[in-house]
Amino acid sequence: MTYLVGVTVLWAFSFSLIGVYLAGQVDSYFAVLLRVGLASLVFLPFLRPRLLSGKQRVTLMAIGAVQLGVMYIFFYQSFLLLSVPEVLLFTIFTPIYIALLDDVMFGRFTPFYLLTALLAVLGAAVIRYDSIDSGFWAGFLVVQGANMCFALGQVGYRRLAAEFPTSLPWHNVFGWFFLGAMAVVLPAFLLLGNTEALPSSGLQWGVLAWLGLAASGGGYFLWNRGATMVDAGTLAIMNNALIPAGLLVNLVMWNREADLTRLVLGALIMALSLWLNNWWRERHGYKTT
Repeated sequence: MTYLVGVTVLWAFSFSLIGVYLAGQVDSYFAVLLRVGLASLVFLPFLRPRLLSGKQRVTLMAIGAVQLGVMYIFFYQSFLLLSVPEVLLFTIFTPIYIALLDDVMFGRFTPFYLLTALLAVLGAAVIRYDSIDSGFWAGFLVVQGANMCFALGQVGYRRLAAEFPTSLPWHNVFGWFFLGAMAVVLPAFLLLGNTEALPSSGLQWGVLAWLGLAASGGGYFLWNRGATMVDAGTLAIMNNALIPAGLLVNLVMWNREADLTRLVLGALIMALSLWLNNWWRERHGYKTT
C-alpha cells in the first residue's frame, strides 16, 4: 500500500506537467520515446536475463508493450484534444475495465456494466455540455484506450507475478517491461513522429527527464510491485485516488479558471457509475483475483 500511495503523489504532478509544458509544443511520439527510453536506462544495468525463462521474458515484455507503450501513445494524444482535468476525470473507468477483463477471463458477461458505462458517458458530457464536438468525444475514446491498456497491464502483471517466487529480485528483471514498451514506441516515433517539434527549452527537457527517470522509471516499478501486494479492491481504489490528487495539483497551481460546478457535477455522476459497478460486483459475489 505504501508503494501505491507514494506513486500516487508522484504521478499527481505528471498530468499537469504534460498538459502545460509538453502538449501541443513537443511531438507526443518523441515525448513518449524519450520517457520510455530514460526509464529503460534506469533498469537495464540491473538486468539479469537468466532469472527468467524465455516465455516469461516475452510475457513481461508484452505487458510493458501494452501497459506502458500503447497506453502512453493513447495518453499523450488525449492532451491534444482535452484539458488536463478532463483527461484526469476520464481515467476513472480503469476499475470498470479491470472488472470487464475479469469477466472475460472467467467466461462471464454482465450487461449491467453497459448501464454503468452509459452513466459514465453522461457524466463526461455534463462537463462540457455547451461545447461538445467530435474532438471532445475523440479525446474521450482515446483516454479509454489508455485506460484499457493500463488495466490490461495491471491484470497481466498480477497474474504473472503470482507465478514467481517471492524471493525474485524484481529490479533485476523489470528491464524487460521497459524493453517491451520500447518495441512499441520506437517504431511509432519513426513512422509518425515530427522531428521539427522537438523540445525547444531547458524546461521542456527537464520535464521530460523527470517524467522518464522518476515518474516512469521509478513510478511503474513501484506501482506494479505495490499491485502485487494488495487485493483487487484496494488496487481499484488506488487507481482512482490519482484523480483527486491530480485535480488538486492542476486546479491549485495551473487551472484556477476551470468551471468547478460542471467539473464537480460530472465527476459525481462518473463516481456514481463506478459505485454502481462495485455494488453490483459485491452483490453478485464477483471478485477479481
